[in-house]
Amino acid sequence: MAGGGSLQKAIEIVSRATEEDKNKNYEDALKHYKHGVEYFLHAIKYETHSEKAKQSIREKCAQYLERAEKLQTFINSKDDKKKKPIKDGESNNGKDESEEDGDPEKKKMLEKLSGAIVMEKPNVKWSDVAGLENAKESLKEAVILPIKFPHLFTGKRQPWRGILLYGPPGTGKSFLAKAVATEANNSTFFSVSSSDLLSKWLGESEKLVKNLFELARTHKPSIIFIDEVDSLCSSRSDNESESARRVKTEFLVQMQGVGNDNDNVLVLGATNIPWCLDSAIRRRFEKRIYIPLPDMPARKAMFKLHLGSTPNTLREEDYNELAQIAEGYSGADISLVVRDALMSPIRLIQTATHFKRARGPSRKDPNVIVDDLLTPCSPGDPGAIEMTWMEVGSDKLLEPLISKRDMLNSLKTQKPTVNEKDLEKHRIFTEEFGQEG
Repeated sequence: MAGGGSLQKAIEIVSRATEEDKNKNYEDALKHYKHGVEYFLHAIKYETHSEKAKQSIREKCAQYLERAEKLQTFINSKDDKKKKPIKDGESNNGKDESEEDGDPEKKKMLEKLSGAIVMEKPNVKWSDVAGLENAKESLKEAVILPIKFPHLFTGKRQPWRGILLYGPPGTGKSFLAKAVATEANNSTFFSVSSSDLLSKWLGESEKLVKNLFELARTHKPSIIFIDEVDSLCSSRSDNESESARRVKTEFLVQMQGVGNDNDNVLVLGATNIPWCLDSAIRRRFEKRIYIPLPDMPARKAMFKLHLGSTPNTLREEDYNELAQIAEGYSGADISLVVRDALMSPIRLIQTATHFKRARGPSRKDPNVIVDDLLTPCSPGDPGAIEMTWMEVGSDKLLEPLISKRDMLNSLKTQKPTVNEKDLEKHRIFTEEFGQEG
């Protein structure tokens, strides 16, 4: 939200809201009231410096929110369509608002959270994850074994209920979560982001957190995956808003609070900045696994995985050399290197001025080998024909093979995204709180 004119913008929006309210356009009025309060809150935080002015704005916001709640109650009401909105100052005839719209409100929240349930499995197997053996074993302990052999996890032997995956960006934390979603066949997998749980309505965010855990307990065995968990559970401070503090408190209560049975519910978190997590949240993640940059065998496997079945001329020693040069690259960095190299034949085709005839699989039937295909070549090559790619038939083009040179050129242009300063922070955190992945 842009700064500088939030207060003026808020006044304009609220004026529009009251106008719509008078004209009985209650849905539009509700929308404007909500929008206006957002701008007022922004003005309090960034523009208004006088404590007296801040208090005045807060009182106004309370009035607008109270009116908005009454409009919301009226709009949600299904029993009496002719019922008028409760006027300011009137009582509710002794009825508790929660009696009228409590269940519909909960139903609405559960419907919103049901979108977080991953219905389609991502189809990522353990074998697709290069390296990270310790992390995979810990996840199997927490997820797969308790489902397959429940009799092993009785009495004092209990599966892990909270696992935090942390490390530099691009090392495979979310990819591991996809593998968990695929391999845990009998579990309900919830993939949650901050947008699923944060609401501009006062008190609604913590209700969403509570309903998320209730939904997980209803569908257990279940896994709640929260990517970038630091955005929801950063360290508590005196400067943060009351709503943010309440959301964190609700997380703490739901993850390990009195009266909450979280058997067969695993909370899986991922973050790039674990040192920003609140200490109480950190404690509730019983296993904190460091997902480091890939080692040489993992980098070699990644080059092969990302290249897949694309025609190439790379040999085993070429993969070893590439893995050695790519030290310091994350899994995501290597993926970009290979993607860039895969574009090399396209660039060669576009810039080629000569083509020559070549043998290769037919475009119509790959099992049939034909010798009338065309591939880019140098003007001095034997049999070179001067032409551009526009003159080549769509079924006559033989793509050039990916070479080691293409990979090396990509490595020169694609730089690693993780620096030594970031790695040092992760090493310090691991020494204090974590374990190697």
